[in-house]
Amino acid sequence: MGFRTKIIAGAASVMLLSGVSVAGALTSHAATPSCGFSCVDVFNRAFGTHRSPNFTLDVFRQAAKIGQPIILFRTSNTDPAEDFTVGFQGQVSDFYQAGLVSSSVNLHYGCGANFYTGVCTNGFQDDYAFEVEYSPNGVNTGLCVGVASTAYQGEGVSLQHCGVSARTVWIIDTADATGFNNNYSPAINGSDTNFSHPFVLTYPSNGYPTDSSRPQVLVDELTGFSGGFGPGPGTVNDFQEWGADFGVLK
Repeated sequence: MGFRTKIIAGAASVMLLSGVSVAGALTSHAATPSCGFSCVDVFNRAFGTHRSPNFTLDVFRQAAKIGQPIILFRTSNTDPAEDFTVGFQGQVSDFYQAGLVSSSVNLHYGCGANFYTGVCTNGFQDDYAFEVEYSPNGVNTGLCVGVASTAYQGEGVSLQHCGVSARTVWIIDTADATGFNNNYSPAINGSDTNFSHPFVLTYPSNGYPTDSSRPQVLVDELTGFSGGFGPGPGTVNDFQEWGADFGVLK
């Protein structure tokens, strides 16, 4: 099976992000019924849990266009702006082989230079990666959650063309996962160039999803370690820890 035909049927990558089995996810929580079980609901640990996500990723004003901001909005099964699917999924080395992430990203989060052998050369595991596509009412738009340029501190997250560059690729940072069975994880942007403090999906700590001026989700440098696989005592801010469920939101 070619890389570009790997679809979310197995839900392997987001299953790791959410820390739940696919079967459990399908029976627990996609936003609208039209999107159904194939949709994924990404939430922030600062505001919710797998049992009660409370707020999920949302396209501001439902507009399917390049540069449209990504926010968090209260969970609803009638809001198509919360409908997302996972278009491509695999491991970092798969994305490198497809030309979507750099050799440096593959070296740090994938299998290094020798991914053809199946043996990682970087001393770590080959992390999982994915793209999250905006799919209102289950209709794919070809637009994915990403950044407009190579990730930098404080850059806003918005809709960008899927499958074109590393800017719409997200890597599950299993080394800094936390929670029961490490079921919350930072998500590193695939265009990352800062490997000591990678740029990860972040909700602004001075904002709240119900603020009248909706705060835009950002990429910021990872702060600390989770205490899971990482070497620290558990210092990753909840605003940088994410989970995901599948199915129609309640």
